[in-house]
Amino acid sequence: MSPPPARQRIGTTALSRTHFLLLYAAMLVAAAGNTALQSVMPAIGREIGISDIWVAVAYTWSAVLWVLLAPTWAHVSDRHGRKALTLVGLTGFVVSTLLCGIVLHFGLIGAIGGGVTFLLFGLFRAIYGSFGSATPSATQAYLAARTRRSGRVAALSALSSSFGLGTIIGPAVAPLFVLPLVGLAGPLFAFSAIGLAVFLAVFLWLPNDRFGRRTGRGAAMSYPGIASQPTGASVLAATAPRRAGAGRVRWKDPRIRDWIIAGVASGHAQAATLTCVGFFIIDRLHLQPHGSEESIAIVMMAGASATLAAQWGLIPRLGLSPRALITTGALIAAVGLIGTMLAQNLYGITLAFALSSLGFGFTRPGFTGGASLAVPLAEQGAVAGVITAANGISYVAAPGVGMALYMLHPDLPFALCALLLLGLAVWAARTLPRS
Repeated sequence: MSPPPARQRIGTTALSRTHFLLLYAAMLVAAAGNTALQSVMPAIGREIGISDIWVAVAYTWSAVLWVLLAPTWAHVSDRHGRKALTLVGLTGFVVSTLLCGIVLHFGLIGAIGGGVTFLLFGLFRAIYGSFGSATPSATQAYLAARTRRSGRVAALSALSSSFGLGTIIGPAVAPLFVLPLVGLAGPLFAFSAIGLAVFLAVFLWLPNDRFGRRTGRGAAMSYPGIASQPTGASVLAATAPRRAGAGRVRWKDPRIRDWIIAGVASGHAQAATLTCVGFFIIDRLHLQPHGSEESIAIVMMAGASATLAAQWGLIPRLGLSPRALITTGALIAAVGLIGTMLAQNLYGITLAFALSSLGFGFTRPGFTGGASLAVPLAEQGAVAGVITAANGISYVAAPGVGMALYMLHPDLPFALCALLLLGLAVWAARTLPRS
């Protein structure tokens, strides 16, 4: 029998390093651009003069759309060209980021009013929320289709790490792009240009996958941000076997219900305080909006680094059970939030926020691992979908509630979220199974 054409052999051979780096860059640029925007938005809101709560609402609208549409894109990625869908996601990122940069720049120079600025900003961010979630599932599916089964989990885990790395890179480089002509909107123009470069690289150099076998598939991934570090759920969903009757796991399933409650509780605490921390830094340190982005970036980088240190360094070495991860993580996060509330200088805020992020870096893998261990192999894909939704649902209400509390008193969101986490630790120790 003659060998299949070269086109058809693509899907059965190992992915080259260059092609992997293209997929990695597609994921990385979106995560970095998203968190870069997150680090400058408090300063932009204060500079324009819009109420803090509208900044939170305008920014999180895209996260809501991401949560709603990510499963659809994951489903579509199983049946259409993965390269094409990767480009769809990158297009959504580039167009949304560029339009948001333009409208924010006009708002900053006073060409349009604050209310109109953030109304348009919310509409343009919806483009990213609607189409950006196509990239993670499409790149996962592309990689899975070209990776041997024995190395698929490791390859997908390496690809997913791009989100975590992006949460460090974004805030780190954002202040570098605050330039004289474009001001605080500079990071958006910079990342739209970087995104366009990645789009062209993928378009030109990533092989088309419309031919040959389509054995790989993708899965929905949580919205990129410090509050949504990868915990392996998308890898489980992309590699778990699909069997008849295996997709029926629901939120209220008694096997995973308590684990999901723990994940939603800790996720809300982190999303609420993360939304407030930039405004808190400006107010506590008495900073002018323009120039505060550097201090905010330092704190956010410390938080992202601590989260990744927990998930990539400490957890594999400590060998804690899922219940221990949740109880320990909730206690550490609560102490960190209390420390953030009490801190009076940049050093104190940075150290305390990093401590809280370290704790959250324990809780997310804890509830993910606990829910995964509670179901058999055939249901891993289904439960991973619930986990991803639980990670993303925190962005629906928590940012707005957090900012509403902050406007009542700057310490209030940190104090109440610390109490929530202390209660979670006690509840988890009494309720969750030991293994």
